[in-house]
Amino acid sequence: MSENEFYDELETRDPEARERDLMLALVNQIAHVKAISSYFGEVLTGVDAAATNSREALAALPVTRKSDLVEHQAKSPPFGGMNGVPVSDAAYIYQSPGPIYEPGGHGDFWRMGRSFWAAGIRPGDIVHNTFSYHLTPAGRMMEGGAHALGCPVFPGGVGNTEQQIAAIAHLQPAAYAGTPSFLKILLEKSAEAGVKHAYRSAAVGGEALPPSLRSEINDHGVNVLQGYGTADLGLIAYESNAKEGMIIDENVIVEIVRPGSGDPVADGEVGEVVVTVLAPTYPLIRFATGDLSAVMAGQSPCGRTNQRIKGWMGRADQTTKVKGMFVHPAQVNQTVARHPEISKGRLVVDSADGRDVMTLKCEVASAADDLSAAIAESIQSVCKLKGEVEFVDVGSLPNDGKVIDDIRTYE
Repeated sequence: MSENEFYDELETRDPEARERDLMLALVNQIAHVKAISSYFGEVLTGVDAAATNSREALAALPVTRKSDLVEHQAKSPPFGGMNGVPVSDAAYIYQSPGPIYEPGGHGDFWRMGRSFWAAGIRPGDIVHNTFSYHLTPAGRMMEGGAHALGCPVFPGGVGNTEQQIAAIAHLQPAAYAGTPSFLKILLEKSAEAGVKHAYRSAAVGGEALPPSLRSEINDHGVNVLQGYGTADLGLIAYESNAKEGMIIDENVIVEIVRPGSGDPVADGEVGEVVVTVLAPTYPLIRFATGDLSAVMAGQSPCGRTNQRIKGWMGRADQTTKVKGMFVHPAQVNQTVARHPEISKGRLVVDSADGRDVMTLKCEVASAADDLSAAIAESIQSVCKLKGEVEFVDVGSLPNDGKVIDDIRTYE
């Protein structure tokens, strides 16, 4: 373990060298899953692993959606055939809401140590872990990161505030792991009880960390930084003390795609976070998280050279019901794809005189006389509903990742 500012030398690699390493790892991962995983073996039939050595090649592969895991796992329990090792080799089997089942392993299986180090946690610090150890892997995820740094862990779990405050007084942990909202509660309740805490650093996740909440925690003398991860993927990205976006983990490839599709968007445009994990046990390829984010330009001032994202910016699943029928982002993308004149589309759902109205707003540089009618016909064909068409200037639609914007009110 490095004793300097960085967790390891991977964080400061030349970006071109990192990209070469990632693409080599991707080729090996594709070969591995095709040979071992029944799900990916079928999904990637006909894919030449050796040719998947670029982001362009990766973008051509199918997307696997988190929202589909329940169905896949029901057909092929427990992991839907996505595991890269026999089920008997998994150290743990966890259950997240859905239910969705995930494998777990020993050590820093979810790679959280990197985010802990960036948050200022150091070997020997007692880590007060307030994530749950029951059913979901959250508690074990954080514990693995702490142990990777050589830190003892107090497994406080959730709730039992008074008991946890008593432990804070007795153990004087230097670090906190959990949600930022519970940290605020512990700090405030400790102050009310006259208990002095020794928290120096906090690695938080599981919910948003708005500036106001960060400031309140900082006022108690605690440096709080957030990590972004999921039970399926482990660590995706993390904050450093620069507090400028979130730096992507060294063992994943992150793409930002148009919601409801697998098509990468331009850097800076908001879209859905799609992640490929370069690990053998649960080797998810192009796994769509359902979260929105965007790539940030440049490198972090902290000296880490990996790509950054803006952090969690909302949910990508914008499916809505119109006139009793579901309309999905994928249908909007399919409609737009039929007309190359459209550079970007956004379906706005409103109500007028008690009835639902769909309008597809299309960024179009120039339009033939019959384009509006052709697009309306595509809407009817794909969505099975009538929709209006409105042409807008190129670049005028908001950069918020929305493919469907439901603005109906029910007052």
